[in-house]
Amino acid sequence: MIYLELFWTFFKIGLFTIGGGQAMIPMIMTNVVEKNWMSYEALVDFIAISESTPGPFAINIATYTGIETAGIFGAMCATLGVVLPSVIIILLVAKVFTTFMRRRAVKEVFLGVSATVTGLLASVWLSLFLTLIFGLSISNYQLVGNFTPDWLSLALFGVVMPISFIKIKGKKFPPVLIVVVCALLGLLVFGLCDHFGVAI
Repeated sequence: MIYLELFWTFFKIGLFTIGGGQAMIPMIMTNVVEKNWMSYEALVDFIAISESTPGPFAINIATYTGIETAGIFGAMCATLGVVLPSVIIILLVAKVFTTFMRRRAVKEVFLGVSATVTGLLASVWLSLFLTLIFGLSISNYQLVGNFTPDWLSLALFGVVMPISFIKIKGKKFPPVLIVVVCALLGLLVFGLCDHFGVAI
């Protein structure tokens, strides 16, 4: 039954992911694409939407995947599945969290997990970069495409990256402004090119 499968899939993703919503992306990509709930390209678009809309990333992507796969009830099942592990764990460890985190073994486990999450996020970043900038997709663990860059997207990336780091250092350019400006640029340039039949 698709509803139970959605719930169980996202429950496992929520249970075994440490490091925030972005750390879920590798597991979400693997499960959603392999189960043919969504194509790789569509999932990349959904990730962009989930990052751009208000609310936690994990809930957004689970809701979008559920509604795309099995409608409103599918969205409810996927969202409940991804949220439930965190709720259970928080209820179980809330009272002993401080004492628990002081243990040396726990600190060492989290150091190992942090390194793993960093590697997973790097792989996601690389795969999204190759997909969005070079139009490559992943099929059977192989890159498929012609490695022809999208020069406009590459230029936007080259502008946004330094601005993002400036923001991290405590200066101007709030993330919302960066997202809005890039969205408007994309709408303007790609929309006009599409309207006039100009290939980029």
